[in-house]
This record gives sequence, C-alpha cells and structure tokens, in this order.
Amino acid sequence: MKEKYLPENENGSITVLAVVLLMLLTLLGIAVTTTSSIEVRIAGNELRQKLAFYSAEAAKGYVIWNPELYGSLNITSGTPHYFPNDTDPYAPITSLPAPEALNSNQSFNGDVKYLSSVTPPRGSGYEAGHYRAHSYTMTCNGYSSHNTSTRVEIGFYRIGF
Repeated sequence: MKEKYLPENENGSITVLAVVLLMLLTLLGIAVTTTSSIEVRIAGNELRQKLAFYSAEAAKGYVIWNPELYGSLNITSGTPHYFPNDTDPYAPITSLPAPEALNSNQSFNGDVKYLSSVTPPRGSGYEAGHYRAHSYTMTCNGYSSHNTSTRVEIGFYRIGF
C-alpha cells in the first residue's frame, strides 16, 4: 500500500500566494492608470480641436458682419481680402494677418476671394438683366492652444449690380 506524502511545513505558502496576488493587482493598476492617462489626452485633443473649429465658425460670423469683405470693392478675381484687417477694412492687405483673439485659447483669421459673376439663379426673385450673382469663397482659420488649427472653406454669393 502506498503512503500519501503530506508536507508538514506549509507556513510560507500563504505568503507566496499573497505576493502573487499583489503582483497581479499591481499590474492591473498600472494598466488602468496608463489607459486613464491616454483617455485624458484624447479628451484634451478633442477639446482643442473643437475650440479651433468654433474659432473658424466665429470667423465666418466675422465675414458676415463685415460686408466690405464681399462688397462692391471686392470684385477682382485673384485678389483676396484678408481679415481681420484693423488698419483699413476697405484696403486689401497682401498676406494673412495676425489672428483675432477671441479669448486666451482661441483666435481666427482668413480671407475672402471673389470668383466670378453670373446671372442670378432662377427663382431667386432677381431680374436677370439687371442683377448679377457675385460668387465668393471664404477660408476661415481657427486656432486653439497647443498649435491646434482648423480650416473651414465656404462658398457663397451675393446679389448686386
């Protein structure tokens, strides 16, 4: 008959088991911390990107409220009007100016380009022989912290003579 061998000294087995469990919990904690820090960076990047986009949208509003950028003084193809132009809004400047600050984290600038003149679209309510549809494109640049930027390009037209 075979005898079963039972170890008589099991004093260190609980310690070994506890150390193994602590190592596993430590590795799990490190993984969770790393994942959390990556998620925080992703959220920060997304916030900065949205702030830059909203800045570009603010530039669009700036153009709407400054008709000298797309008025009768801007009907020459190939000569964009840059904004913001603090010196003289009616005089075109030749390069992209410093951005207009919205707050400490957001700013914008851009340009408005005249494309062409065509007859007004049918159903617009404007007589084809008397009015023209002047086509423009605006490029709005929005900036945020950490050199984040977004560009929005929009085409539009105005009815005039």
